[in-house]
Amino acid sequence: MQYFIGIVPPEDYKTNIIEFQKKWNGHWITEVVEPHITVKAQGGLTPDQEWLSKVEEVCKEFQPFTVSVGKPMFFGEDILYLNASSIELIQLHQSLVHRISPSAELIKKYFELDDFTPHMTLGKTYFGLSNRELKDMAKLSDEELSPYPTYEVDFIRIYQEVEPMKYIKYLDIPLSRSCVTN
Repeated sequence: MQYFIGIVPPEDYKTNIIEFQKKWNGHWITEVVEPHITVKAQGGLTPDQEWLSKVEEVCKEFQPFTVSVGKPMFFGEDILYLNASSIELIQLHQSLVHRISPSAELIKKYFELDDFTPHMTLGKTYFGLSNRELKDMAKLSDEELSPYPTYEVDFIRIYQEVEPMKYIKYLDIPLSRSCVTN
């Protein structure tokens, strides 16, 4: 059982992204997880959940902040994403990684700390798209998903893997508050 931590876009924009992703037959990313910006990858988020109290502590230290979603970009030729920018998002990522303390190998494996690039994945060849389809998706995304939003982040979402390659909401934790909601 694996976990990761993300930020969910506003419901209307999330719906737009899902509808956009479903335009490509054979693209099954929407079956894996909802659109999100990853804040903390799986490394160090162990099944015993000893890390959960550390995540809650970090969230109590952070005020809500804004994040801006931007134009489509690529990781290599196989992953298309929307850029996400926010100084506070990077600080939140760093705080979570430092508090949870995954091994150096896990930090490197999951592209954390110095290798962290805030983003919202639109498509991957792994999820059934060709490189040509990703390029087409990039062109179309600039037309169909813009204007790109800036929105307030006032909670983080912990995702749990419930079966291989399927993540669902496990827990939402508000920023700068002590209550936790399911």
